[in-house]
Amino acid sequence: MPVPQSLVYGLQHVLSMYAGVVAVPLIVAGAAKLSTGDTIYLVSASLFMAGIATLLQTIGVWRIGARQPIVQGTSFVSVSTMLAIIGTQQGGHRSLQVIYGAFLVAGVFGFLIAPLFTMLLRFFPEVVTGTVITMIGLSLIPVGVDWSAGGVGAKDYGAPKNFALAGITLVIIVLIYRFAPAFLSRIAILLGLVLGTLVAIPFGVNNFGAIKDAQIFQVPTPFHFGLPSFDVSATISMCIVMLVVMTEATADILALGEVCEKPADRETVTAGVRADTLSTAVAAVFNGFSLSAFAQNVGLVAITGIRSRFVVAFGGGILVVLGLFPVLGAVVAAVPVAVLGGAGLALFGTVTASGIRTLREVDFSGNANIVVVAVSLAFGLAPIVRPEIYQRFPEWFQTIFDSGITSAAIMAVLLNYLFNIVGRSATEGPVFAHAPAPGAISDEDEARLERPRHGPSV
Repeated sequence: MPVPQSLVYGLQHVLSMYAGVVAVPLIVAGAAKLSTGDTIYLVSASLFMAGIATLLQTIGVWRIGARQPIVQGTSFVSVSTMLAIIGTQQGGHRSLQVIYGAFLVAGVFGFLIAPLFTMLLRFFPEVVTGTVITMIGLSLIPVGVDWSAGGVGAKDYGAPKNFALAGITLVIIVLIYRFAPAFLSRIAILLGLVLGTLVAIPFGVNNFGAIKDAQIFQVPTPFHFGLPSFDVSATISMCIVMLVVMTEATADILALGEVCEKPADRETVTAGVRADTLSTAVAAVFNGFSLSAFAQNVGLVAITGIRSRFVVAFGGGILVVLGLFPVLGAVVAAVPVAVLGGAGLALFGTVTASGIRTLREVDFSGNANIVVVAVSLAFGLAPIVRPEIYQRFPEWFQTIFDSGITSAAIMAVLLNYLFNIVGRSATEGPVFAHAPAPGAISDEDEARLERPRHGPSV
């Protein structure tokens, strides 16, 4: 398409996913208790790496990149595991060094097994991916609640004004979704953050002082927070997370193939997964985080009908430019935590709803898939509702299973293998109930009700 149009449509992609990209570095920076300057740097680095990854995925190099209109951004899948690592390492730069060491190994691991992974897609059907995506959203909602209260450790944690700002931001987002034109509704999260920040100014909770201290231009430098540290338990945990990221990427690549009326074959999926994993490994060097396709941009391609991968490549270029100007990251860092909490509740809830939508495609007529979803979600929620549950377990076990997403993913894969692959049965007896739920009707009842009636109505 002509350059001016490509820039406009590329910017539209950036606006629809910008809030999602900056949310992860803000979560990590807050949990690790980083300074404002470090927070700004993390945001800039995340934007820069999202742009590089998008260019790699859309344009492609050798057998790397699906060459589809895929927008890459910082994945939420790894957040819970990163928070667990930060808790183990007591925050600070040391925790980032362990995180980046784990990402570096996990990215290389994923890149090497990509061809094998795409041969094992039968182990990751909708019942597994839907459960995992649902768990991602559920595990992040407590983070949104803490933000809404002002942020863990804040002197005014739980103050009514914090909840008021979070509530106002959430209401703004909902109203934009409901009443605004389609284009504005696609950037409702970003608009909610902007308007919520403006509303917060009279409360005196904005940190605009960081903007004047931020550099206008800065190139991300390798290992800005120190050389990576390689912790065995953290690395194992992140490799498991990488498998989930690869599964998520596979689903998006297949979906885009249908949207673009160019179905993705195994080679396309393998090339796309390679781009995800290689980008994650490179991001570990340049202070970014795990990268994956953003599902909301898949929907944007479907809605607009703009299927050109070069349009998305322009969007990747815009992300690179944004990452090279830390002053833009300072503007983002000025958003009050409570405002971010209101947007976070909507954003994380949307992730949960996406998982539920995926589970809608699952056949629940028998007991097998019910057991897979039920037990996996229960296992994943355990460390969320009771964070101290694994305190007496070894440190390596805590790093892996303190993450609700990792716990649910492991359980879902194992149970799916047990019930649907090696233990499939033609007939299943009742497991949780010995009779249909009250008010339920059978297939025979439905057929009878569909038959036309003859004679007078009663």
